[in-house]
Amino acid sequence: MNASSVPGNAADDRFNEVLALIHSAKQQAMQAVNTQLIELYWQVGAYISRKLEKAEWGDSVVSQLAEHLAQTQPGLRGFTRPNLFRMRQFYETYRGDEKVSPLVRQISWTHNLVIFSLGKLPEEREFYLRMAVQEKWSKRELERQFKAALFERSVTQPAKTSAVLRQTHPEALDVFRDAYMLEFLDLPTGHGETDLHKGLLARLKEFLIELGRDFCFVGSEHPMQVGGRDFALDLLFFHRGLNCLVAIELKVGRFEPEYLGKLNFYLEALDRKERKPHENPAIGVLLCASKDDEVVEYALNRSLSPALIAEYQVQLPDKQLLQAKLHEFYALNVAQGEEY
Repeated sequence: MNASSVPGNAADDRFNEVLALIHSAKQQAMQAVNTQLIELYWQVGAYISRKLEKAEWGDSVVSQLAEHLAQTQPGLRGFTRPNLFRMRQFYETYRGDEKVSPLVRQISWTHNLVIFSLGKLPEEREFYLRMAVQEKWSKRELERQFKAALFERSVTQPAKTSAVLRQTHPEALDVFRDAYMLEFLDLPTGHGETDLHKGLLARLKEFLIELGRDFCFVGSEHPMQVGGRDFALDLLFFHRGLNCLVAIELKVGRFEPEYLGKLNFYLEALDRKERKPHENPAIGVLLCASKDDEVVEYALNRSLSPALIAEYQVQLPDKQLLQAKLHEFYALNVAQGEEY
C-alpha cells in the first residue's frame, strides 16, 4: 500500500481541490469579518464625531462611553478611550473621500492606524493604502516603508528608464523604483559585489518584499551560453504582472555607461534563448551603489532595450530631506498651473 492510499495521510493529494476550497472560504470569511469590523469602527467614529462637533458631548463623555462598554460588554475588546478617539480620527480623516473609502476596508485596523497616524497628506495616505492592499505588507513592513519615505521617493525620484521600456511596458513605471532600500543586509563599509550578492541571497525574502509582490526568483548566477562562451547573469526573476523575465546586474560602484551594453547583451540572450512564446520581452535592471542622473539619461536615451538604472542604498534615507524636496516639487508644479 502506498502512502497516498492511506486514509488521512498528509501526502494524499486526491483532496487538494477540497483543501483549496476550504482555504479560500477561510480567507473570504476573515476578509468579511475585517470589513465588518472596519465598518463598525467607521460608524462609531462618525457617531462620536457628530456628537463632539455639535457640542452635545465633551471629551469626558467619550471616557464615560468607554467605561460603560467595559462594564456592560466585558468580552468586547478595542473600545478603550484612546481607541474611541482613534475611531473618530479615522472617520474624520477619510470622510468625503470616495477614492479611499473602499481601500480602508480591505486592510486591518492596525494597518489603518499606521497610515492615518503617520500619513500627513491625503495623497500620501492614499498611496500607502493602495500599496498595502496591493503588496499585502505586514504592519512591520508598512512602518518600514514609511521610514524609507517610499511615497516621497516615488513622487520626486521616478524610476530612470529607457524609452523602449516606457513604450513596451508602460505599466512597468508603477513596478520599478529609482532606489531600493537594502538596509536589512547590514553590509560592511567597502563591501564588494560578492558581499552584496551573497547578502541578497541570504535575505531573499526581504529582497523580494522590497522588489514587490509579483516578483518570483528564478536563479542566481544564471548560466547562459552564447557563441560557445559561457556567461552568468547575477540575478534572474520573473514578474507575474508584466509577464516577463527580469534580469538584475549588480554593481557596487557608481553607474558607468558601458555597464548598459552588457545588460543589453543579456536581455538579447534571454529573449532569443529562454523567453517563452507567451511571454513579453525581458526587462533589465542595473542596480548600482550610486549614479549620476545626467549620465544615466544620456546612456538610456538611445538604448534599444527595455532597461532601467536604479540605486541600492544600505541605509534608510533622510526622511525630512525628502519631505522638503516633496514640498518643493509640489510648489513648483502649482506655480506651473498643475493641480495635485
